Amino acid sequence: MPEPFTTLTAIAAPLDMSNVDTDQIIPARFMRRPRDERYAQYGFHDLRFTPEGERRPDFVLNQPPFDRAGILVASRNFGVGSSREAAVYALLALGIRSVVASGFGDIFFSNSLKNGLLPVRLPEDVCAALRAHLAAHPGATLSVDLAQNILTDAAGVAHGFSIPPFARDCLLRGLDEIGMTLTLLPEIEAFETARG
Repeated sequence: MPEPFTTLTAIAAPLDMSNVDTDQIIPARFMRRPRDERYAQYGFHDLRFTPEGERRPDFVLNQPPFDRAGILVASRNFGVGSSREAAVYALLALGIRSVVASGFGDIFFSNSLKNGLLPVRLPEDVCAALRAHLAAHPGATLSVDLAQNILTDAAGVAHGFSIPPFARDCLLRGLDEIGMTLTLLPEIEAFETARG
Protein backbone atom coordinates (compact mmCIF):
# COMPACT_ATOMS: atom_id res chain seq x y z
CA MET A 1 0.00 0.00 0.00
CA PRO A 2 1.20 3.55 -0.63
CA GLU A 3 2.27 5.86 2.16
CA PRO A 4 -0.37 8.40 3.19
CA PHE A 5 -0.16 11.64 1.25
CA THR A 6 -1.27 14.66 3.24
CA THR A 7 1.20 17.47 2.60
CA LEU A 8 4.46 17.62 0.71
CA THR A 9 6.99 20.42 0.58
CA ALA A 10 9.88 19.53 -1.70
CA ILE A 11 12.36 20.77 -4.25
CA ALA A 12 10.54 20.98 -7.57
CA ALA A 13 12.12 20.29 -10.95
CA PRO A 14 10.93 21.91 -14.19
CA LEU A 15 10.49 19.44 -17.04
CA ASP A 16 9.93 21.72 -20.00
CA MET A 17 8.58 19.02 -22.32
CA SER A 18 5.11 18.36 -23.68
CA ASN A 19 3.68 14.95 -24.57
CA VAL A 20 5.97 12.96 -22.27
CA ASP A 21 4.86 9.40 -22.85
CA THR A 22 5.14 6.41 -20.57
CA ASP A 23 7.90 4.90 -22.72
CA GLN A 24 9.99 8.00 -22.01
CA ILE A 25 9.22 7.69 -18.30
CA ILE A 26 10.24 4.01 -18.32
CA PRO A 27 11.37 2.29 -21.51
CA ALA A 28 9.55 -0.99 -22.17
CA ARG A 29 12.72 -3.06 -21.84
CA PHE A 30 12.81 -2.34 -18.08
CA MET A 31 9.23 -3.22 -17.28
CA ARG A 32 9.92 -6.84 -16.39
CA ARG A 33 12.62 -5.93 -13.92
CA PRO A 34 11.87 -6.38 -10.22
CA ARG A 35 10.90 -3.34 -8.17
CA ASP A 36 14.05 -3.12 -6.10
CA GLU A 37 16.72 -0.49 -5.35
CA ARG A 38 17.75 -0.43 -9.02
CA TYR A 39 14.33 0.77 -10.20
CA ALA A 40 15.28 4.45 -9.92
CA GLN A 41 17.86 3.88 -12.68
CA TYR A 42 15.07 3.09 -15.12
CA GLY A 43 13.14 6.34 -14.64
CA PHE A 44 13.56 8.56 -17.73
CA HIS A 45 16.46 6.23 -18.58
CA ASP A 46 16.94 7.16 -22.24
CA LEU A 47 16.59 10.86 -21.46
CA ARG A 48 18.97 10.68 -18.47
CA PHE A 49 21.66 8.46 -20.00
CA THR A 50 23.49 8.12 -23.29
CA PRO A 51 23.55 4.70 -25.02
CA GLU A 52 26.98 4.25 -23.40
CA GLY A 53 25.50 4.79 -19.92
CA GLU A 54 26.87 8.28 -19.33
CA ARG A 55 24.66 10.85 -17.60
CA ARG A 56 23.32 13.52 -19.93
CA PRO A 57 24.22 16.79 -18.18
CA ASP A 58 21.47 18.72 -19.96
CA PHE A 59 18.61 16.60 -18.54
CA VAL A 60 17.06 18.41 -15.60
CA LEU A 61 16.93 15.46 -13.19
CA ASN A 62 20.68 14.96 -13.62
CA GLN A 63 21.39 18.51 -12.40
CA PRO A 64 21.77 19.41 -8.73
CA PRO A 65 19.59 20.29 -6.86
CA PHE A 66 16.89 18.99 -9.22
CA ASP A 67 18.29 15.48 -8.79
CA ARG A 68 16.70 15.58 -5.31
CA ALA A 69 13.29 16.77 -6.49
CA GLY A 70 10.14 15.42 -4.90
CA ILE A 71 7.85 17.34 -7.25
CA LEU A 72 8.03 17.47 -11.03
CA VAL A 73 6.42 20.34 -12.95
CA ALA A 74 5.76 19.29 -16.53
CA SER A 75 3.69 20.62 -19.41
CA ARG A 76 0.83 19.29 -21.53
CA ASN A 77 -0.07 15.61 -21.86
CA PHE A 78 2.20 14.06 -19.25
CA GLY A 79 2.07 10.26 -19.08
CA VAL A 80 0.36 9.68 -22.41
CA GLY A 81 0.86 6.50 -24.41
CA SER A 82 0.65 2.92 -23.29
CA SER A 83 -0.92 1.93 -19.99
CA ARG A 84 2.08 0.99 -17.91
CA GLU A 85 1.83 1.18 -14.16
CA ALA A 86 5.62 0.88 -14.12
CA ALA A 87 5.83 4.55 -15.17
CA VAL A 88 4.40 5.50 -11.78
CA TYR A 89 6.73 3.05 -10.03
CA ALA A 90 9.74 4.62 -11.76
CA LEU A 91 8.76 8.14 -10.71
CA LEU A 92 8.26 7.03 -7.12
CA ALA A 93 11.63 5.27 -7.18
CA LEU A 94 13.21 8.56 -8.28
CA GLY A 95 11.67 10.21 -5.21
CA ILE A 96 8.90 12.02 -7.11
CA ARG A 97 5.64 12.03 -5.09
CA SER A 98 3.74 14.59 -7.16
CA VAL A 99 3.65 15.65 -10.81
CA VAL A 100 2.15 19.01 -11.76
CA ALA A 101 1.00 19.43 -15.36
CA SER A 102 -1.80 20.94 -17.39
CA GLY A 103 -2.91 17.53 -18.59
CA PHE A 104 -2.24 13.84 -18.04
CA GLY A 105 -2.87 10.65 -19.93
CA ASP A 106 -6.06 9.19 -18.45
CA ILE A 107 -4.57 5.82 -17.53
CA PHE A 108 -1.44 7.39 -16.10
CA PHE A 109 -3.61 9.71 -13.97
CA SER A 110 -5.55 6.72 -12.64
CA ASN A 111 -2.41 4.63 -12.04
CA SER A 112 -0.85 7.54 -10.15
CA LEU A 113 -3.79 7.87 -7.78
CA LYS A 114 -3.81 4.12 -7.11
CA ASN A 115 -0.10 4.01 -6.25
CA GLY A 116 0.45 7.07 -4.06
CA LEU A 117 1.66 9.58 -6.67
CA LEU A 118 -0.37 12.81 -6.68
CA PRO A 119 -1.08 14.23 -10.17
CA VAL A 120 -1.95 17.94 -9.90
CA ARG A 121 -3.70 19.57 -12.86
CA LEU A 122 -3.16 23.32 -13.20
CA PRO A 123 -3.66 25.63 -16.20
CA GLU A 124 -0.79 25.60 -18.70
CA ASP A 125 0.06 29.27 -18.09
CA VAL A 126 0.46 28.52 -14.37
CA CYS A 127 2.62 25.46 -15.11
CA ALA A 128 4.77 27.50 -17.52
CA ALA A 129 5.25 30.24 -14.90
CA LEU A 130 6.16 27.64 -12.27
CA ARG A 131 8.70 26.01 -14.59
CA ALA A 132 10.26 29.38 -15.44
CA HIS A 133 10.56 30.28 -11.75
CA LEU A 134 12.05 26.90 -10.86
CA ALA A 135 14.58 27.12 -13.70
CA ALA A 136 15.63 30.59 -12.54
CA HIS A 137 15.76 29.57 -8.86
CA PRO A 138 17.20 26.03 -8.60
CA GLY A 139 16.30 24.49 -5.27
CA ALA A 140 13.02 26.37 -4.90
CA THR A 141 10.29 24.37 -3.26
CA LEU A 142 6.59 23.92 -3.84
CA SER A 143 4.08 22.76 -1.25
CA VAL A 144 1.16 20.48 -1.99
CA ASP A 145 -1.61 20.19 0.59
CA LEU A 146 -3.97 17.40 -0.40
CA ALA A 147 -6.25 17.99 2.59
CA GLN A 148 -6.91 21.52 1.31
CA ASN A 149 -6.42 20.75 -2.43
CA ILE A 150 -3.93 23.61 -2.71
CA LEU A 151 -0.49 23.89 -4.29
CA THR A 152 1.50 26.83 -2.93
CA ASP A 153 4.29 28.21 -5.07
CA ALA A 154 7.58 29.75 -3.91
CA ALA A 155 6.00 33.21 -3.78
CA GLY A 156 3.26 31.98 -1.48
CA VAL A 157 0.53 32.05 -4.13
CA ALA A 158 -2.03 29.28 -3.64
CA HIS A 159 -3.37 27.36 -6.63
CA GLY A 160 -6.43 25.17 -6.14
CA PHE A 161 -6.76 21.79 -7.79
CA SER A 162 -9.19 18.90 -7.61
CA ILE A 163 -8.85 15.15 -7.23
CA PRO A 164 -11.72 12.63 -7.44
CA PRO A 165 -13.06 12.27 -3.86
CA PHE A 166 -12.60 8.49 -3.54
CA ALA A 167 -9.00 8.65 -4.81
CA ARG A 168 -8.30 11.64 -2.57
CA ASP A 169 -9.57 9.75 0.48
CA CYS A 170 -7.41 6.74 -0.42
CA LEU A 171 -4.31 8.91 -0.83
CA LEU A 172 -4.90 10.74 2.45
CA ARG A 173 -5.28 7.42 4.27
CA GLY A 174 -2.48 5.61 2.43
CA LEU A 175 -4.83 2.95 1.10
CA ASP A 176 -5.21 1.30 -2.26
CA GLU A 177 -8.61 0.01 -3.39
CA ILE A 178 -8.13 -3.36 -1.68
CA GLY A 179 -6.98 -1.68 1.51
CA MET A 180 -10.03 0.58 1.43
CA THR A 181 -12.27 -2.45 0.99
CA LEU A 182 -10.61 -4.17 3.95
CA THR A 183 -11.51 -1.21 6.19
CA LEU A 184 -15.11 -2.35 5.67
CA LEU A 185 -14.36 -5.94 6.67
CA PRO A 186 -16.57 -5.90 9.82
CA GLU A 187 -19.54 -4.71 7.76
CA ILE A 188 -18.80 -7.26 5.04
CA GLU A 189 -18.59 -10.08 7.58
CA ALA A 190 -21.81 -8.91 9.28
CA PHE A 191 -23.58 -8.87 5.93
CA GLU A 192 -22.35 -12.37 5.06
CA THR A 193 -23.37 -13.68 8.48
CA ALA A 194 -26.84 -12.14 8.15
CA ARG A 195 -27.25 -13.70 4.70
CA GLY A 196 -26.66 -17.06 6.33
